[in-house]
Amino acid sequence: MIIIIDYGLGNLKSIQNMLKKLGFDSEITSNIEKISKSSKIILPGVGSFDTAIKNINDLGILDVLNKKANSDKVPILGICLGMQIMCNESEEGKMKGFSWIDAKVKLFKFESNQFKVPHMGWNIVIPKKESAIFKHNNTKPFRFYHVHSYYVELKDSSQEIAYTNYGFPFTTSFQKENIFGVQFHPEKSHKFGFELLNYFAKL
Repeated sequence: MIIIIDYGLGNLKSIQNMLKKLGFDSEITSNIEKISKSSKIILPGVGSFDTAIKNINDLGILDVLNKKANSDKVPILGICLGMQIMCNESEEGKMKGFSWIDAKVKLFKFESNQFKVPHMGWNIVIPKKESAIFKHNNTKPFRFYHVHSYYVELKDSSQEIAYTNYGFPFTTSFQKENIFGVQFHPEKSHKFGFELLNYFAKL
């Protein structure tokens, strides 16, 4: 079963509806027992870094998420804020992230008004190398919908599987073994989002 983690932040029903249209069953929950039995996990997120970490701690689900990610090695997809909380820390807050990925989340800062913050709208996503969620199209750009003021800066650039240009190239997707992160919103990205979620669900 694909579990969509409900910690009070994110477009949960939109993700579930896309999976349903693709023919995959999923459940939205924060129940520890159900998470422990999951075959795949989606960690969505819209909002602030510290609020996300606090909500997850308050629900008592961090231990089971760590076990699924690091011991059971089930595929886990973090979306937007869900991607960011997989990292060590964020300039947005003071709380520690999951540290599944050795990375820091940084605020977009531009000296001119040419690039607005937040980065909002459709943008080209360029796969850097072939991966399980950007299959067979590793040289073809995709278009995904972004809404974010912060971006991930990886310590290990080999974990970057796709990037986007917004003032400079930033990591818009990473992979470390079974752990995937995307800064954009597949659930708002029409055919490109369907394709990515379909690949993830078939892992």
